[in-house]
Amino acid sequence: MHTHHRRVALATAVAAALTGGLLTLAASPATAADSVRTAKADFNGDGIGDIATSAAGAYVGGHKNAGQVVVLYGTRTGVSSAKRTTISQNTSGVPGAAETGDMFGGDLAYADLNGDGYDDLAVGSPGEKVGSDTNGGAVTILWGSRNGLTGKAADVPDPAASAHDFWGQNLAAGDFDGDGKDDLVVGSSTSTLYLYRGGFTTAGAYGSRSTVTPPIRSGTDTYPYGPLNLTAGDVNGDGRTDLVVDGYETRSRYGWNTNYWLPGTSGGLSSASAKALKPGIITAIGDVNGDHFGDIVSGAGWDARTSDGTAIPNAADGGKVNVTYGSASGPAATTGITQNTGNVPGASEKGDAFGWELDLGDINGDGYQDLVVSTPQEDLGSAADTGAVTILYGSRSGVNTTSGAQSYSQDSAGMPGGNEKSDLFGADLKLDDVTGDGKADLVIGSYENGGDGAITYLPSNGRKITTSGSRAFGVTTVGVSASGTPQFGAVMAD
Repeated sequence: MHTHHRRVALATAVAAALTGGLLTLAASPATAADSVRTAKADFNGDGIGDIATSAAGAYVGGHKNAGQVVVLYGTRTGVSSAKRTTISQNTSGVPGAAETGDMFGGDLAYADLNGDGYDDLAVGSPGEKVGSDTNGGAVTILWGSRNGLTGKAADVPDPAASAHDFWGQNLAAGDFDGDGKDDLVVGSSTSTLYLYRGGFTTAGAYGSRSTVTPPIRSGTDTYPYGPLNLTAGDVNGDGRTDLVVDGYETRSRYGWNTNYWLPGTSGGLSSASAKALKPGIITAIGDVNGDHFGDIVSGAGWDARTSDGTAIPNAADGGKVNVTYGSASGPAATTGITQNTGNVPGASEKGDAFGWELDLGDINGDGYQDLVVSTPQEDLGSAADTGAVTILYGSRSGVNTTSGAQSYSQDSAGMPGGNEKSDLFGADLKLDDVTGDGKADLVIGSYENGGDGAITYLPSNGRKITTSGSRAFGVTTVGVSASGTPQFGAVMAD
């Protein structure tokens, strides 16, 4: 099942605007992550899952916020900085050149777009200057191979470059028309999405192109709304990938968030059949109750009221996760989860941002997708905004909030590192099988060292996530400059 993240190019700035400035995640380049895909990424075809992440704020050749992409290849012992590829627009074969503000890696999506058996990586550069359009944006596909991602690449043409800002700020991949070929959806600050049909060639040709316009708000160069996130997955079980669009909606001087489900059809995505969903900036799709329909999990990591006391609809202090179960007719019943629900670890406190990031994967191999949720602004001891992650397991009755939950911070027993102020542990999350044992492992991004960024790897032992064999590594170990705020690990591909 295809799903997508992770999820909001320019997520920090957009989310802060959306929630009246309640979130305090650092406001420089992209901090998004993309949601979930239950089929692992495999860029080198070795059968072990790989992790594609970025440092969209990285200096490259002296250019601030030019951006880089880092691929961590899975091995029998998981991911580390030892087996990886680091790519920028200055890498041989990649179109363009690294320039200030490009934010190469602002969003990422993977799929086998050219049908050669290796997953490929679509990379958004929402700040790319195109002609006189300062934030025109660009999308590049890095082709997979036996050697992984090597720099061999092609640009995806923008059909309306003069009209677009932040083109490529959102990406999603899946088989939306059910023809057996992976397709690519590209978003910008406009409300129009572009669907590129499968049959891509390494030169950048594609099958066909069409547009779809969900009922969301367009933005401007100053407020780049459009879709906040795109998530792909089969919710109604018809074998075609559907799309959830996290959109921005104005109800007062503050903006609220409304999400929409767009079903996949033989003709592509249908906005005419769109259904409104509960809010959430980050969304994942996966089968948490084993009924063969994709369930929609969205994180609304803001408080119930803005700083001036204005009530926010469908919100809870400390953040909330909404689970909308799938059915043959699409989205069905919804249930909400907070840190005050059942035996979920912790307690709902203002500003925690529970649900800022989330992901799905089968940790214990029981056929139910399990859920990991971040609380990056959790205060622990004297460490403000140090962050924590919560793991909730799937079951026949859905997400289990009664038993089996786990919680980790960097001070947990056996964890590498330690809790520090403003680490924002859980800035992005990925559950994927990076050891090849068929069980999903946990990869966590953080804002370590004031925005440099870091990755923490926690393996599955076949039953649950464990700290045995865990490791952490930062920017300089993967060939990324620590100048500025690179935010390594703040965006992971879905």
